[in-house]
Amino acid sequence: MNEQDLNQKFQAYEGQIRQLQEQLKAVEQATIDMVTISSGLDDLIGKEGEEILAPIGRGILVKAKLLSEQLVVEIGEGTFIEKSIPDTKKLIATQSEKMKGAQTQIEDELEKINQEITETMREYQEYMQSKAA
Repeated sequence: MNEQDLNQKFQAYEGQIRQLQEQLKAVEQATIDMVTISSGLDDLIGKEGEEILAPIGRGILVKAKLLSEQLVVEIGEGTFIEKSIPDTKKLIATQSEKMKGAQTQIEDELEKINQEITETMREYQEYMQSKAA
């Protein structure tokens, strides 16, 4: 293994690490969002018929009257169903668990890459030592 090979390997590792870090950041943000949504659902309990502020976009809220505690929830690919607040919170909890699993998987992959980097450095040092002898 020469220096050019080593540089190519490290560039590949760097790209993999960057990609995994971006994925990890997205998973962490999704987890935070789910906690926020779940907390917001608690605020709706017992508020039927009351005026609330409902977000319609980033930083934009509209005054609305809560007609029902039944929520319309997207379950995938543009399919929506009605769910109660407790059922929606269970769905969010399930999704949060999946996010934790994804986070663990990404962290494991990062650890594996770190081990590969360590092994590559060890091999390169052995190569350099044998070359010097």
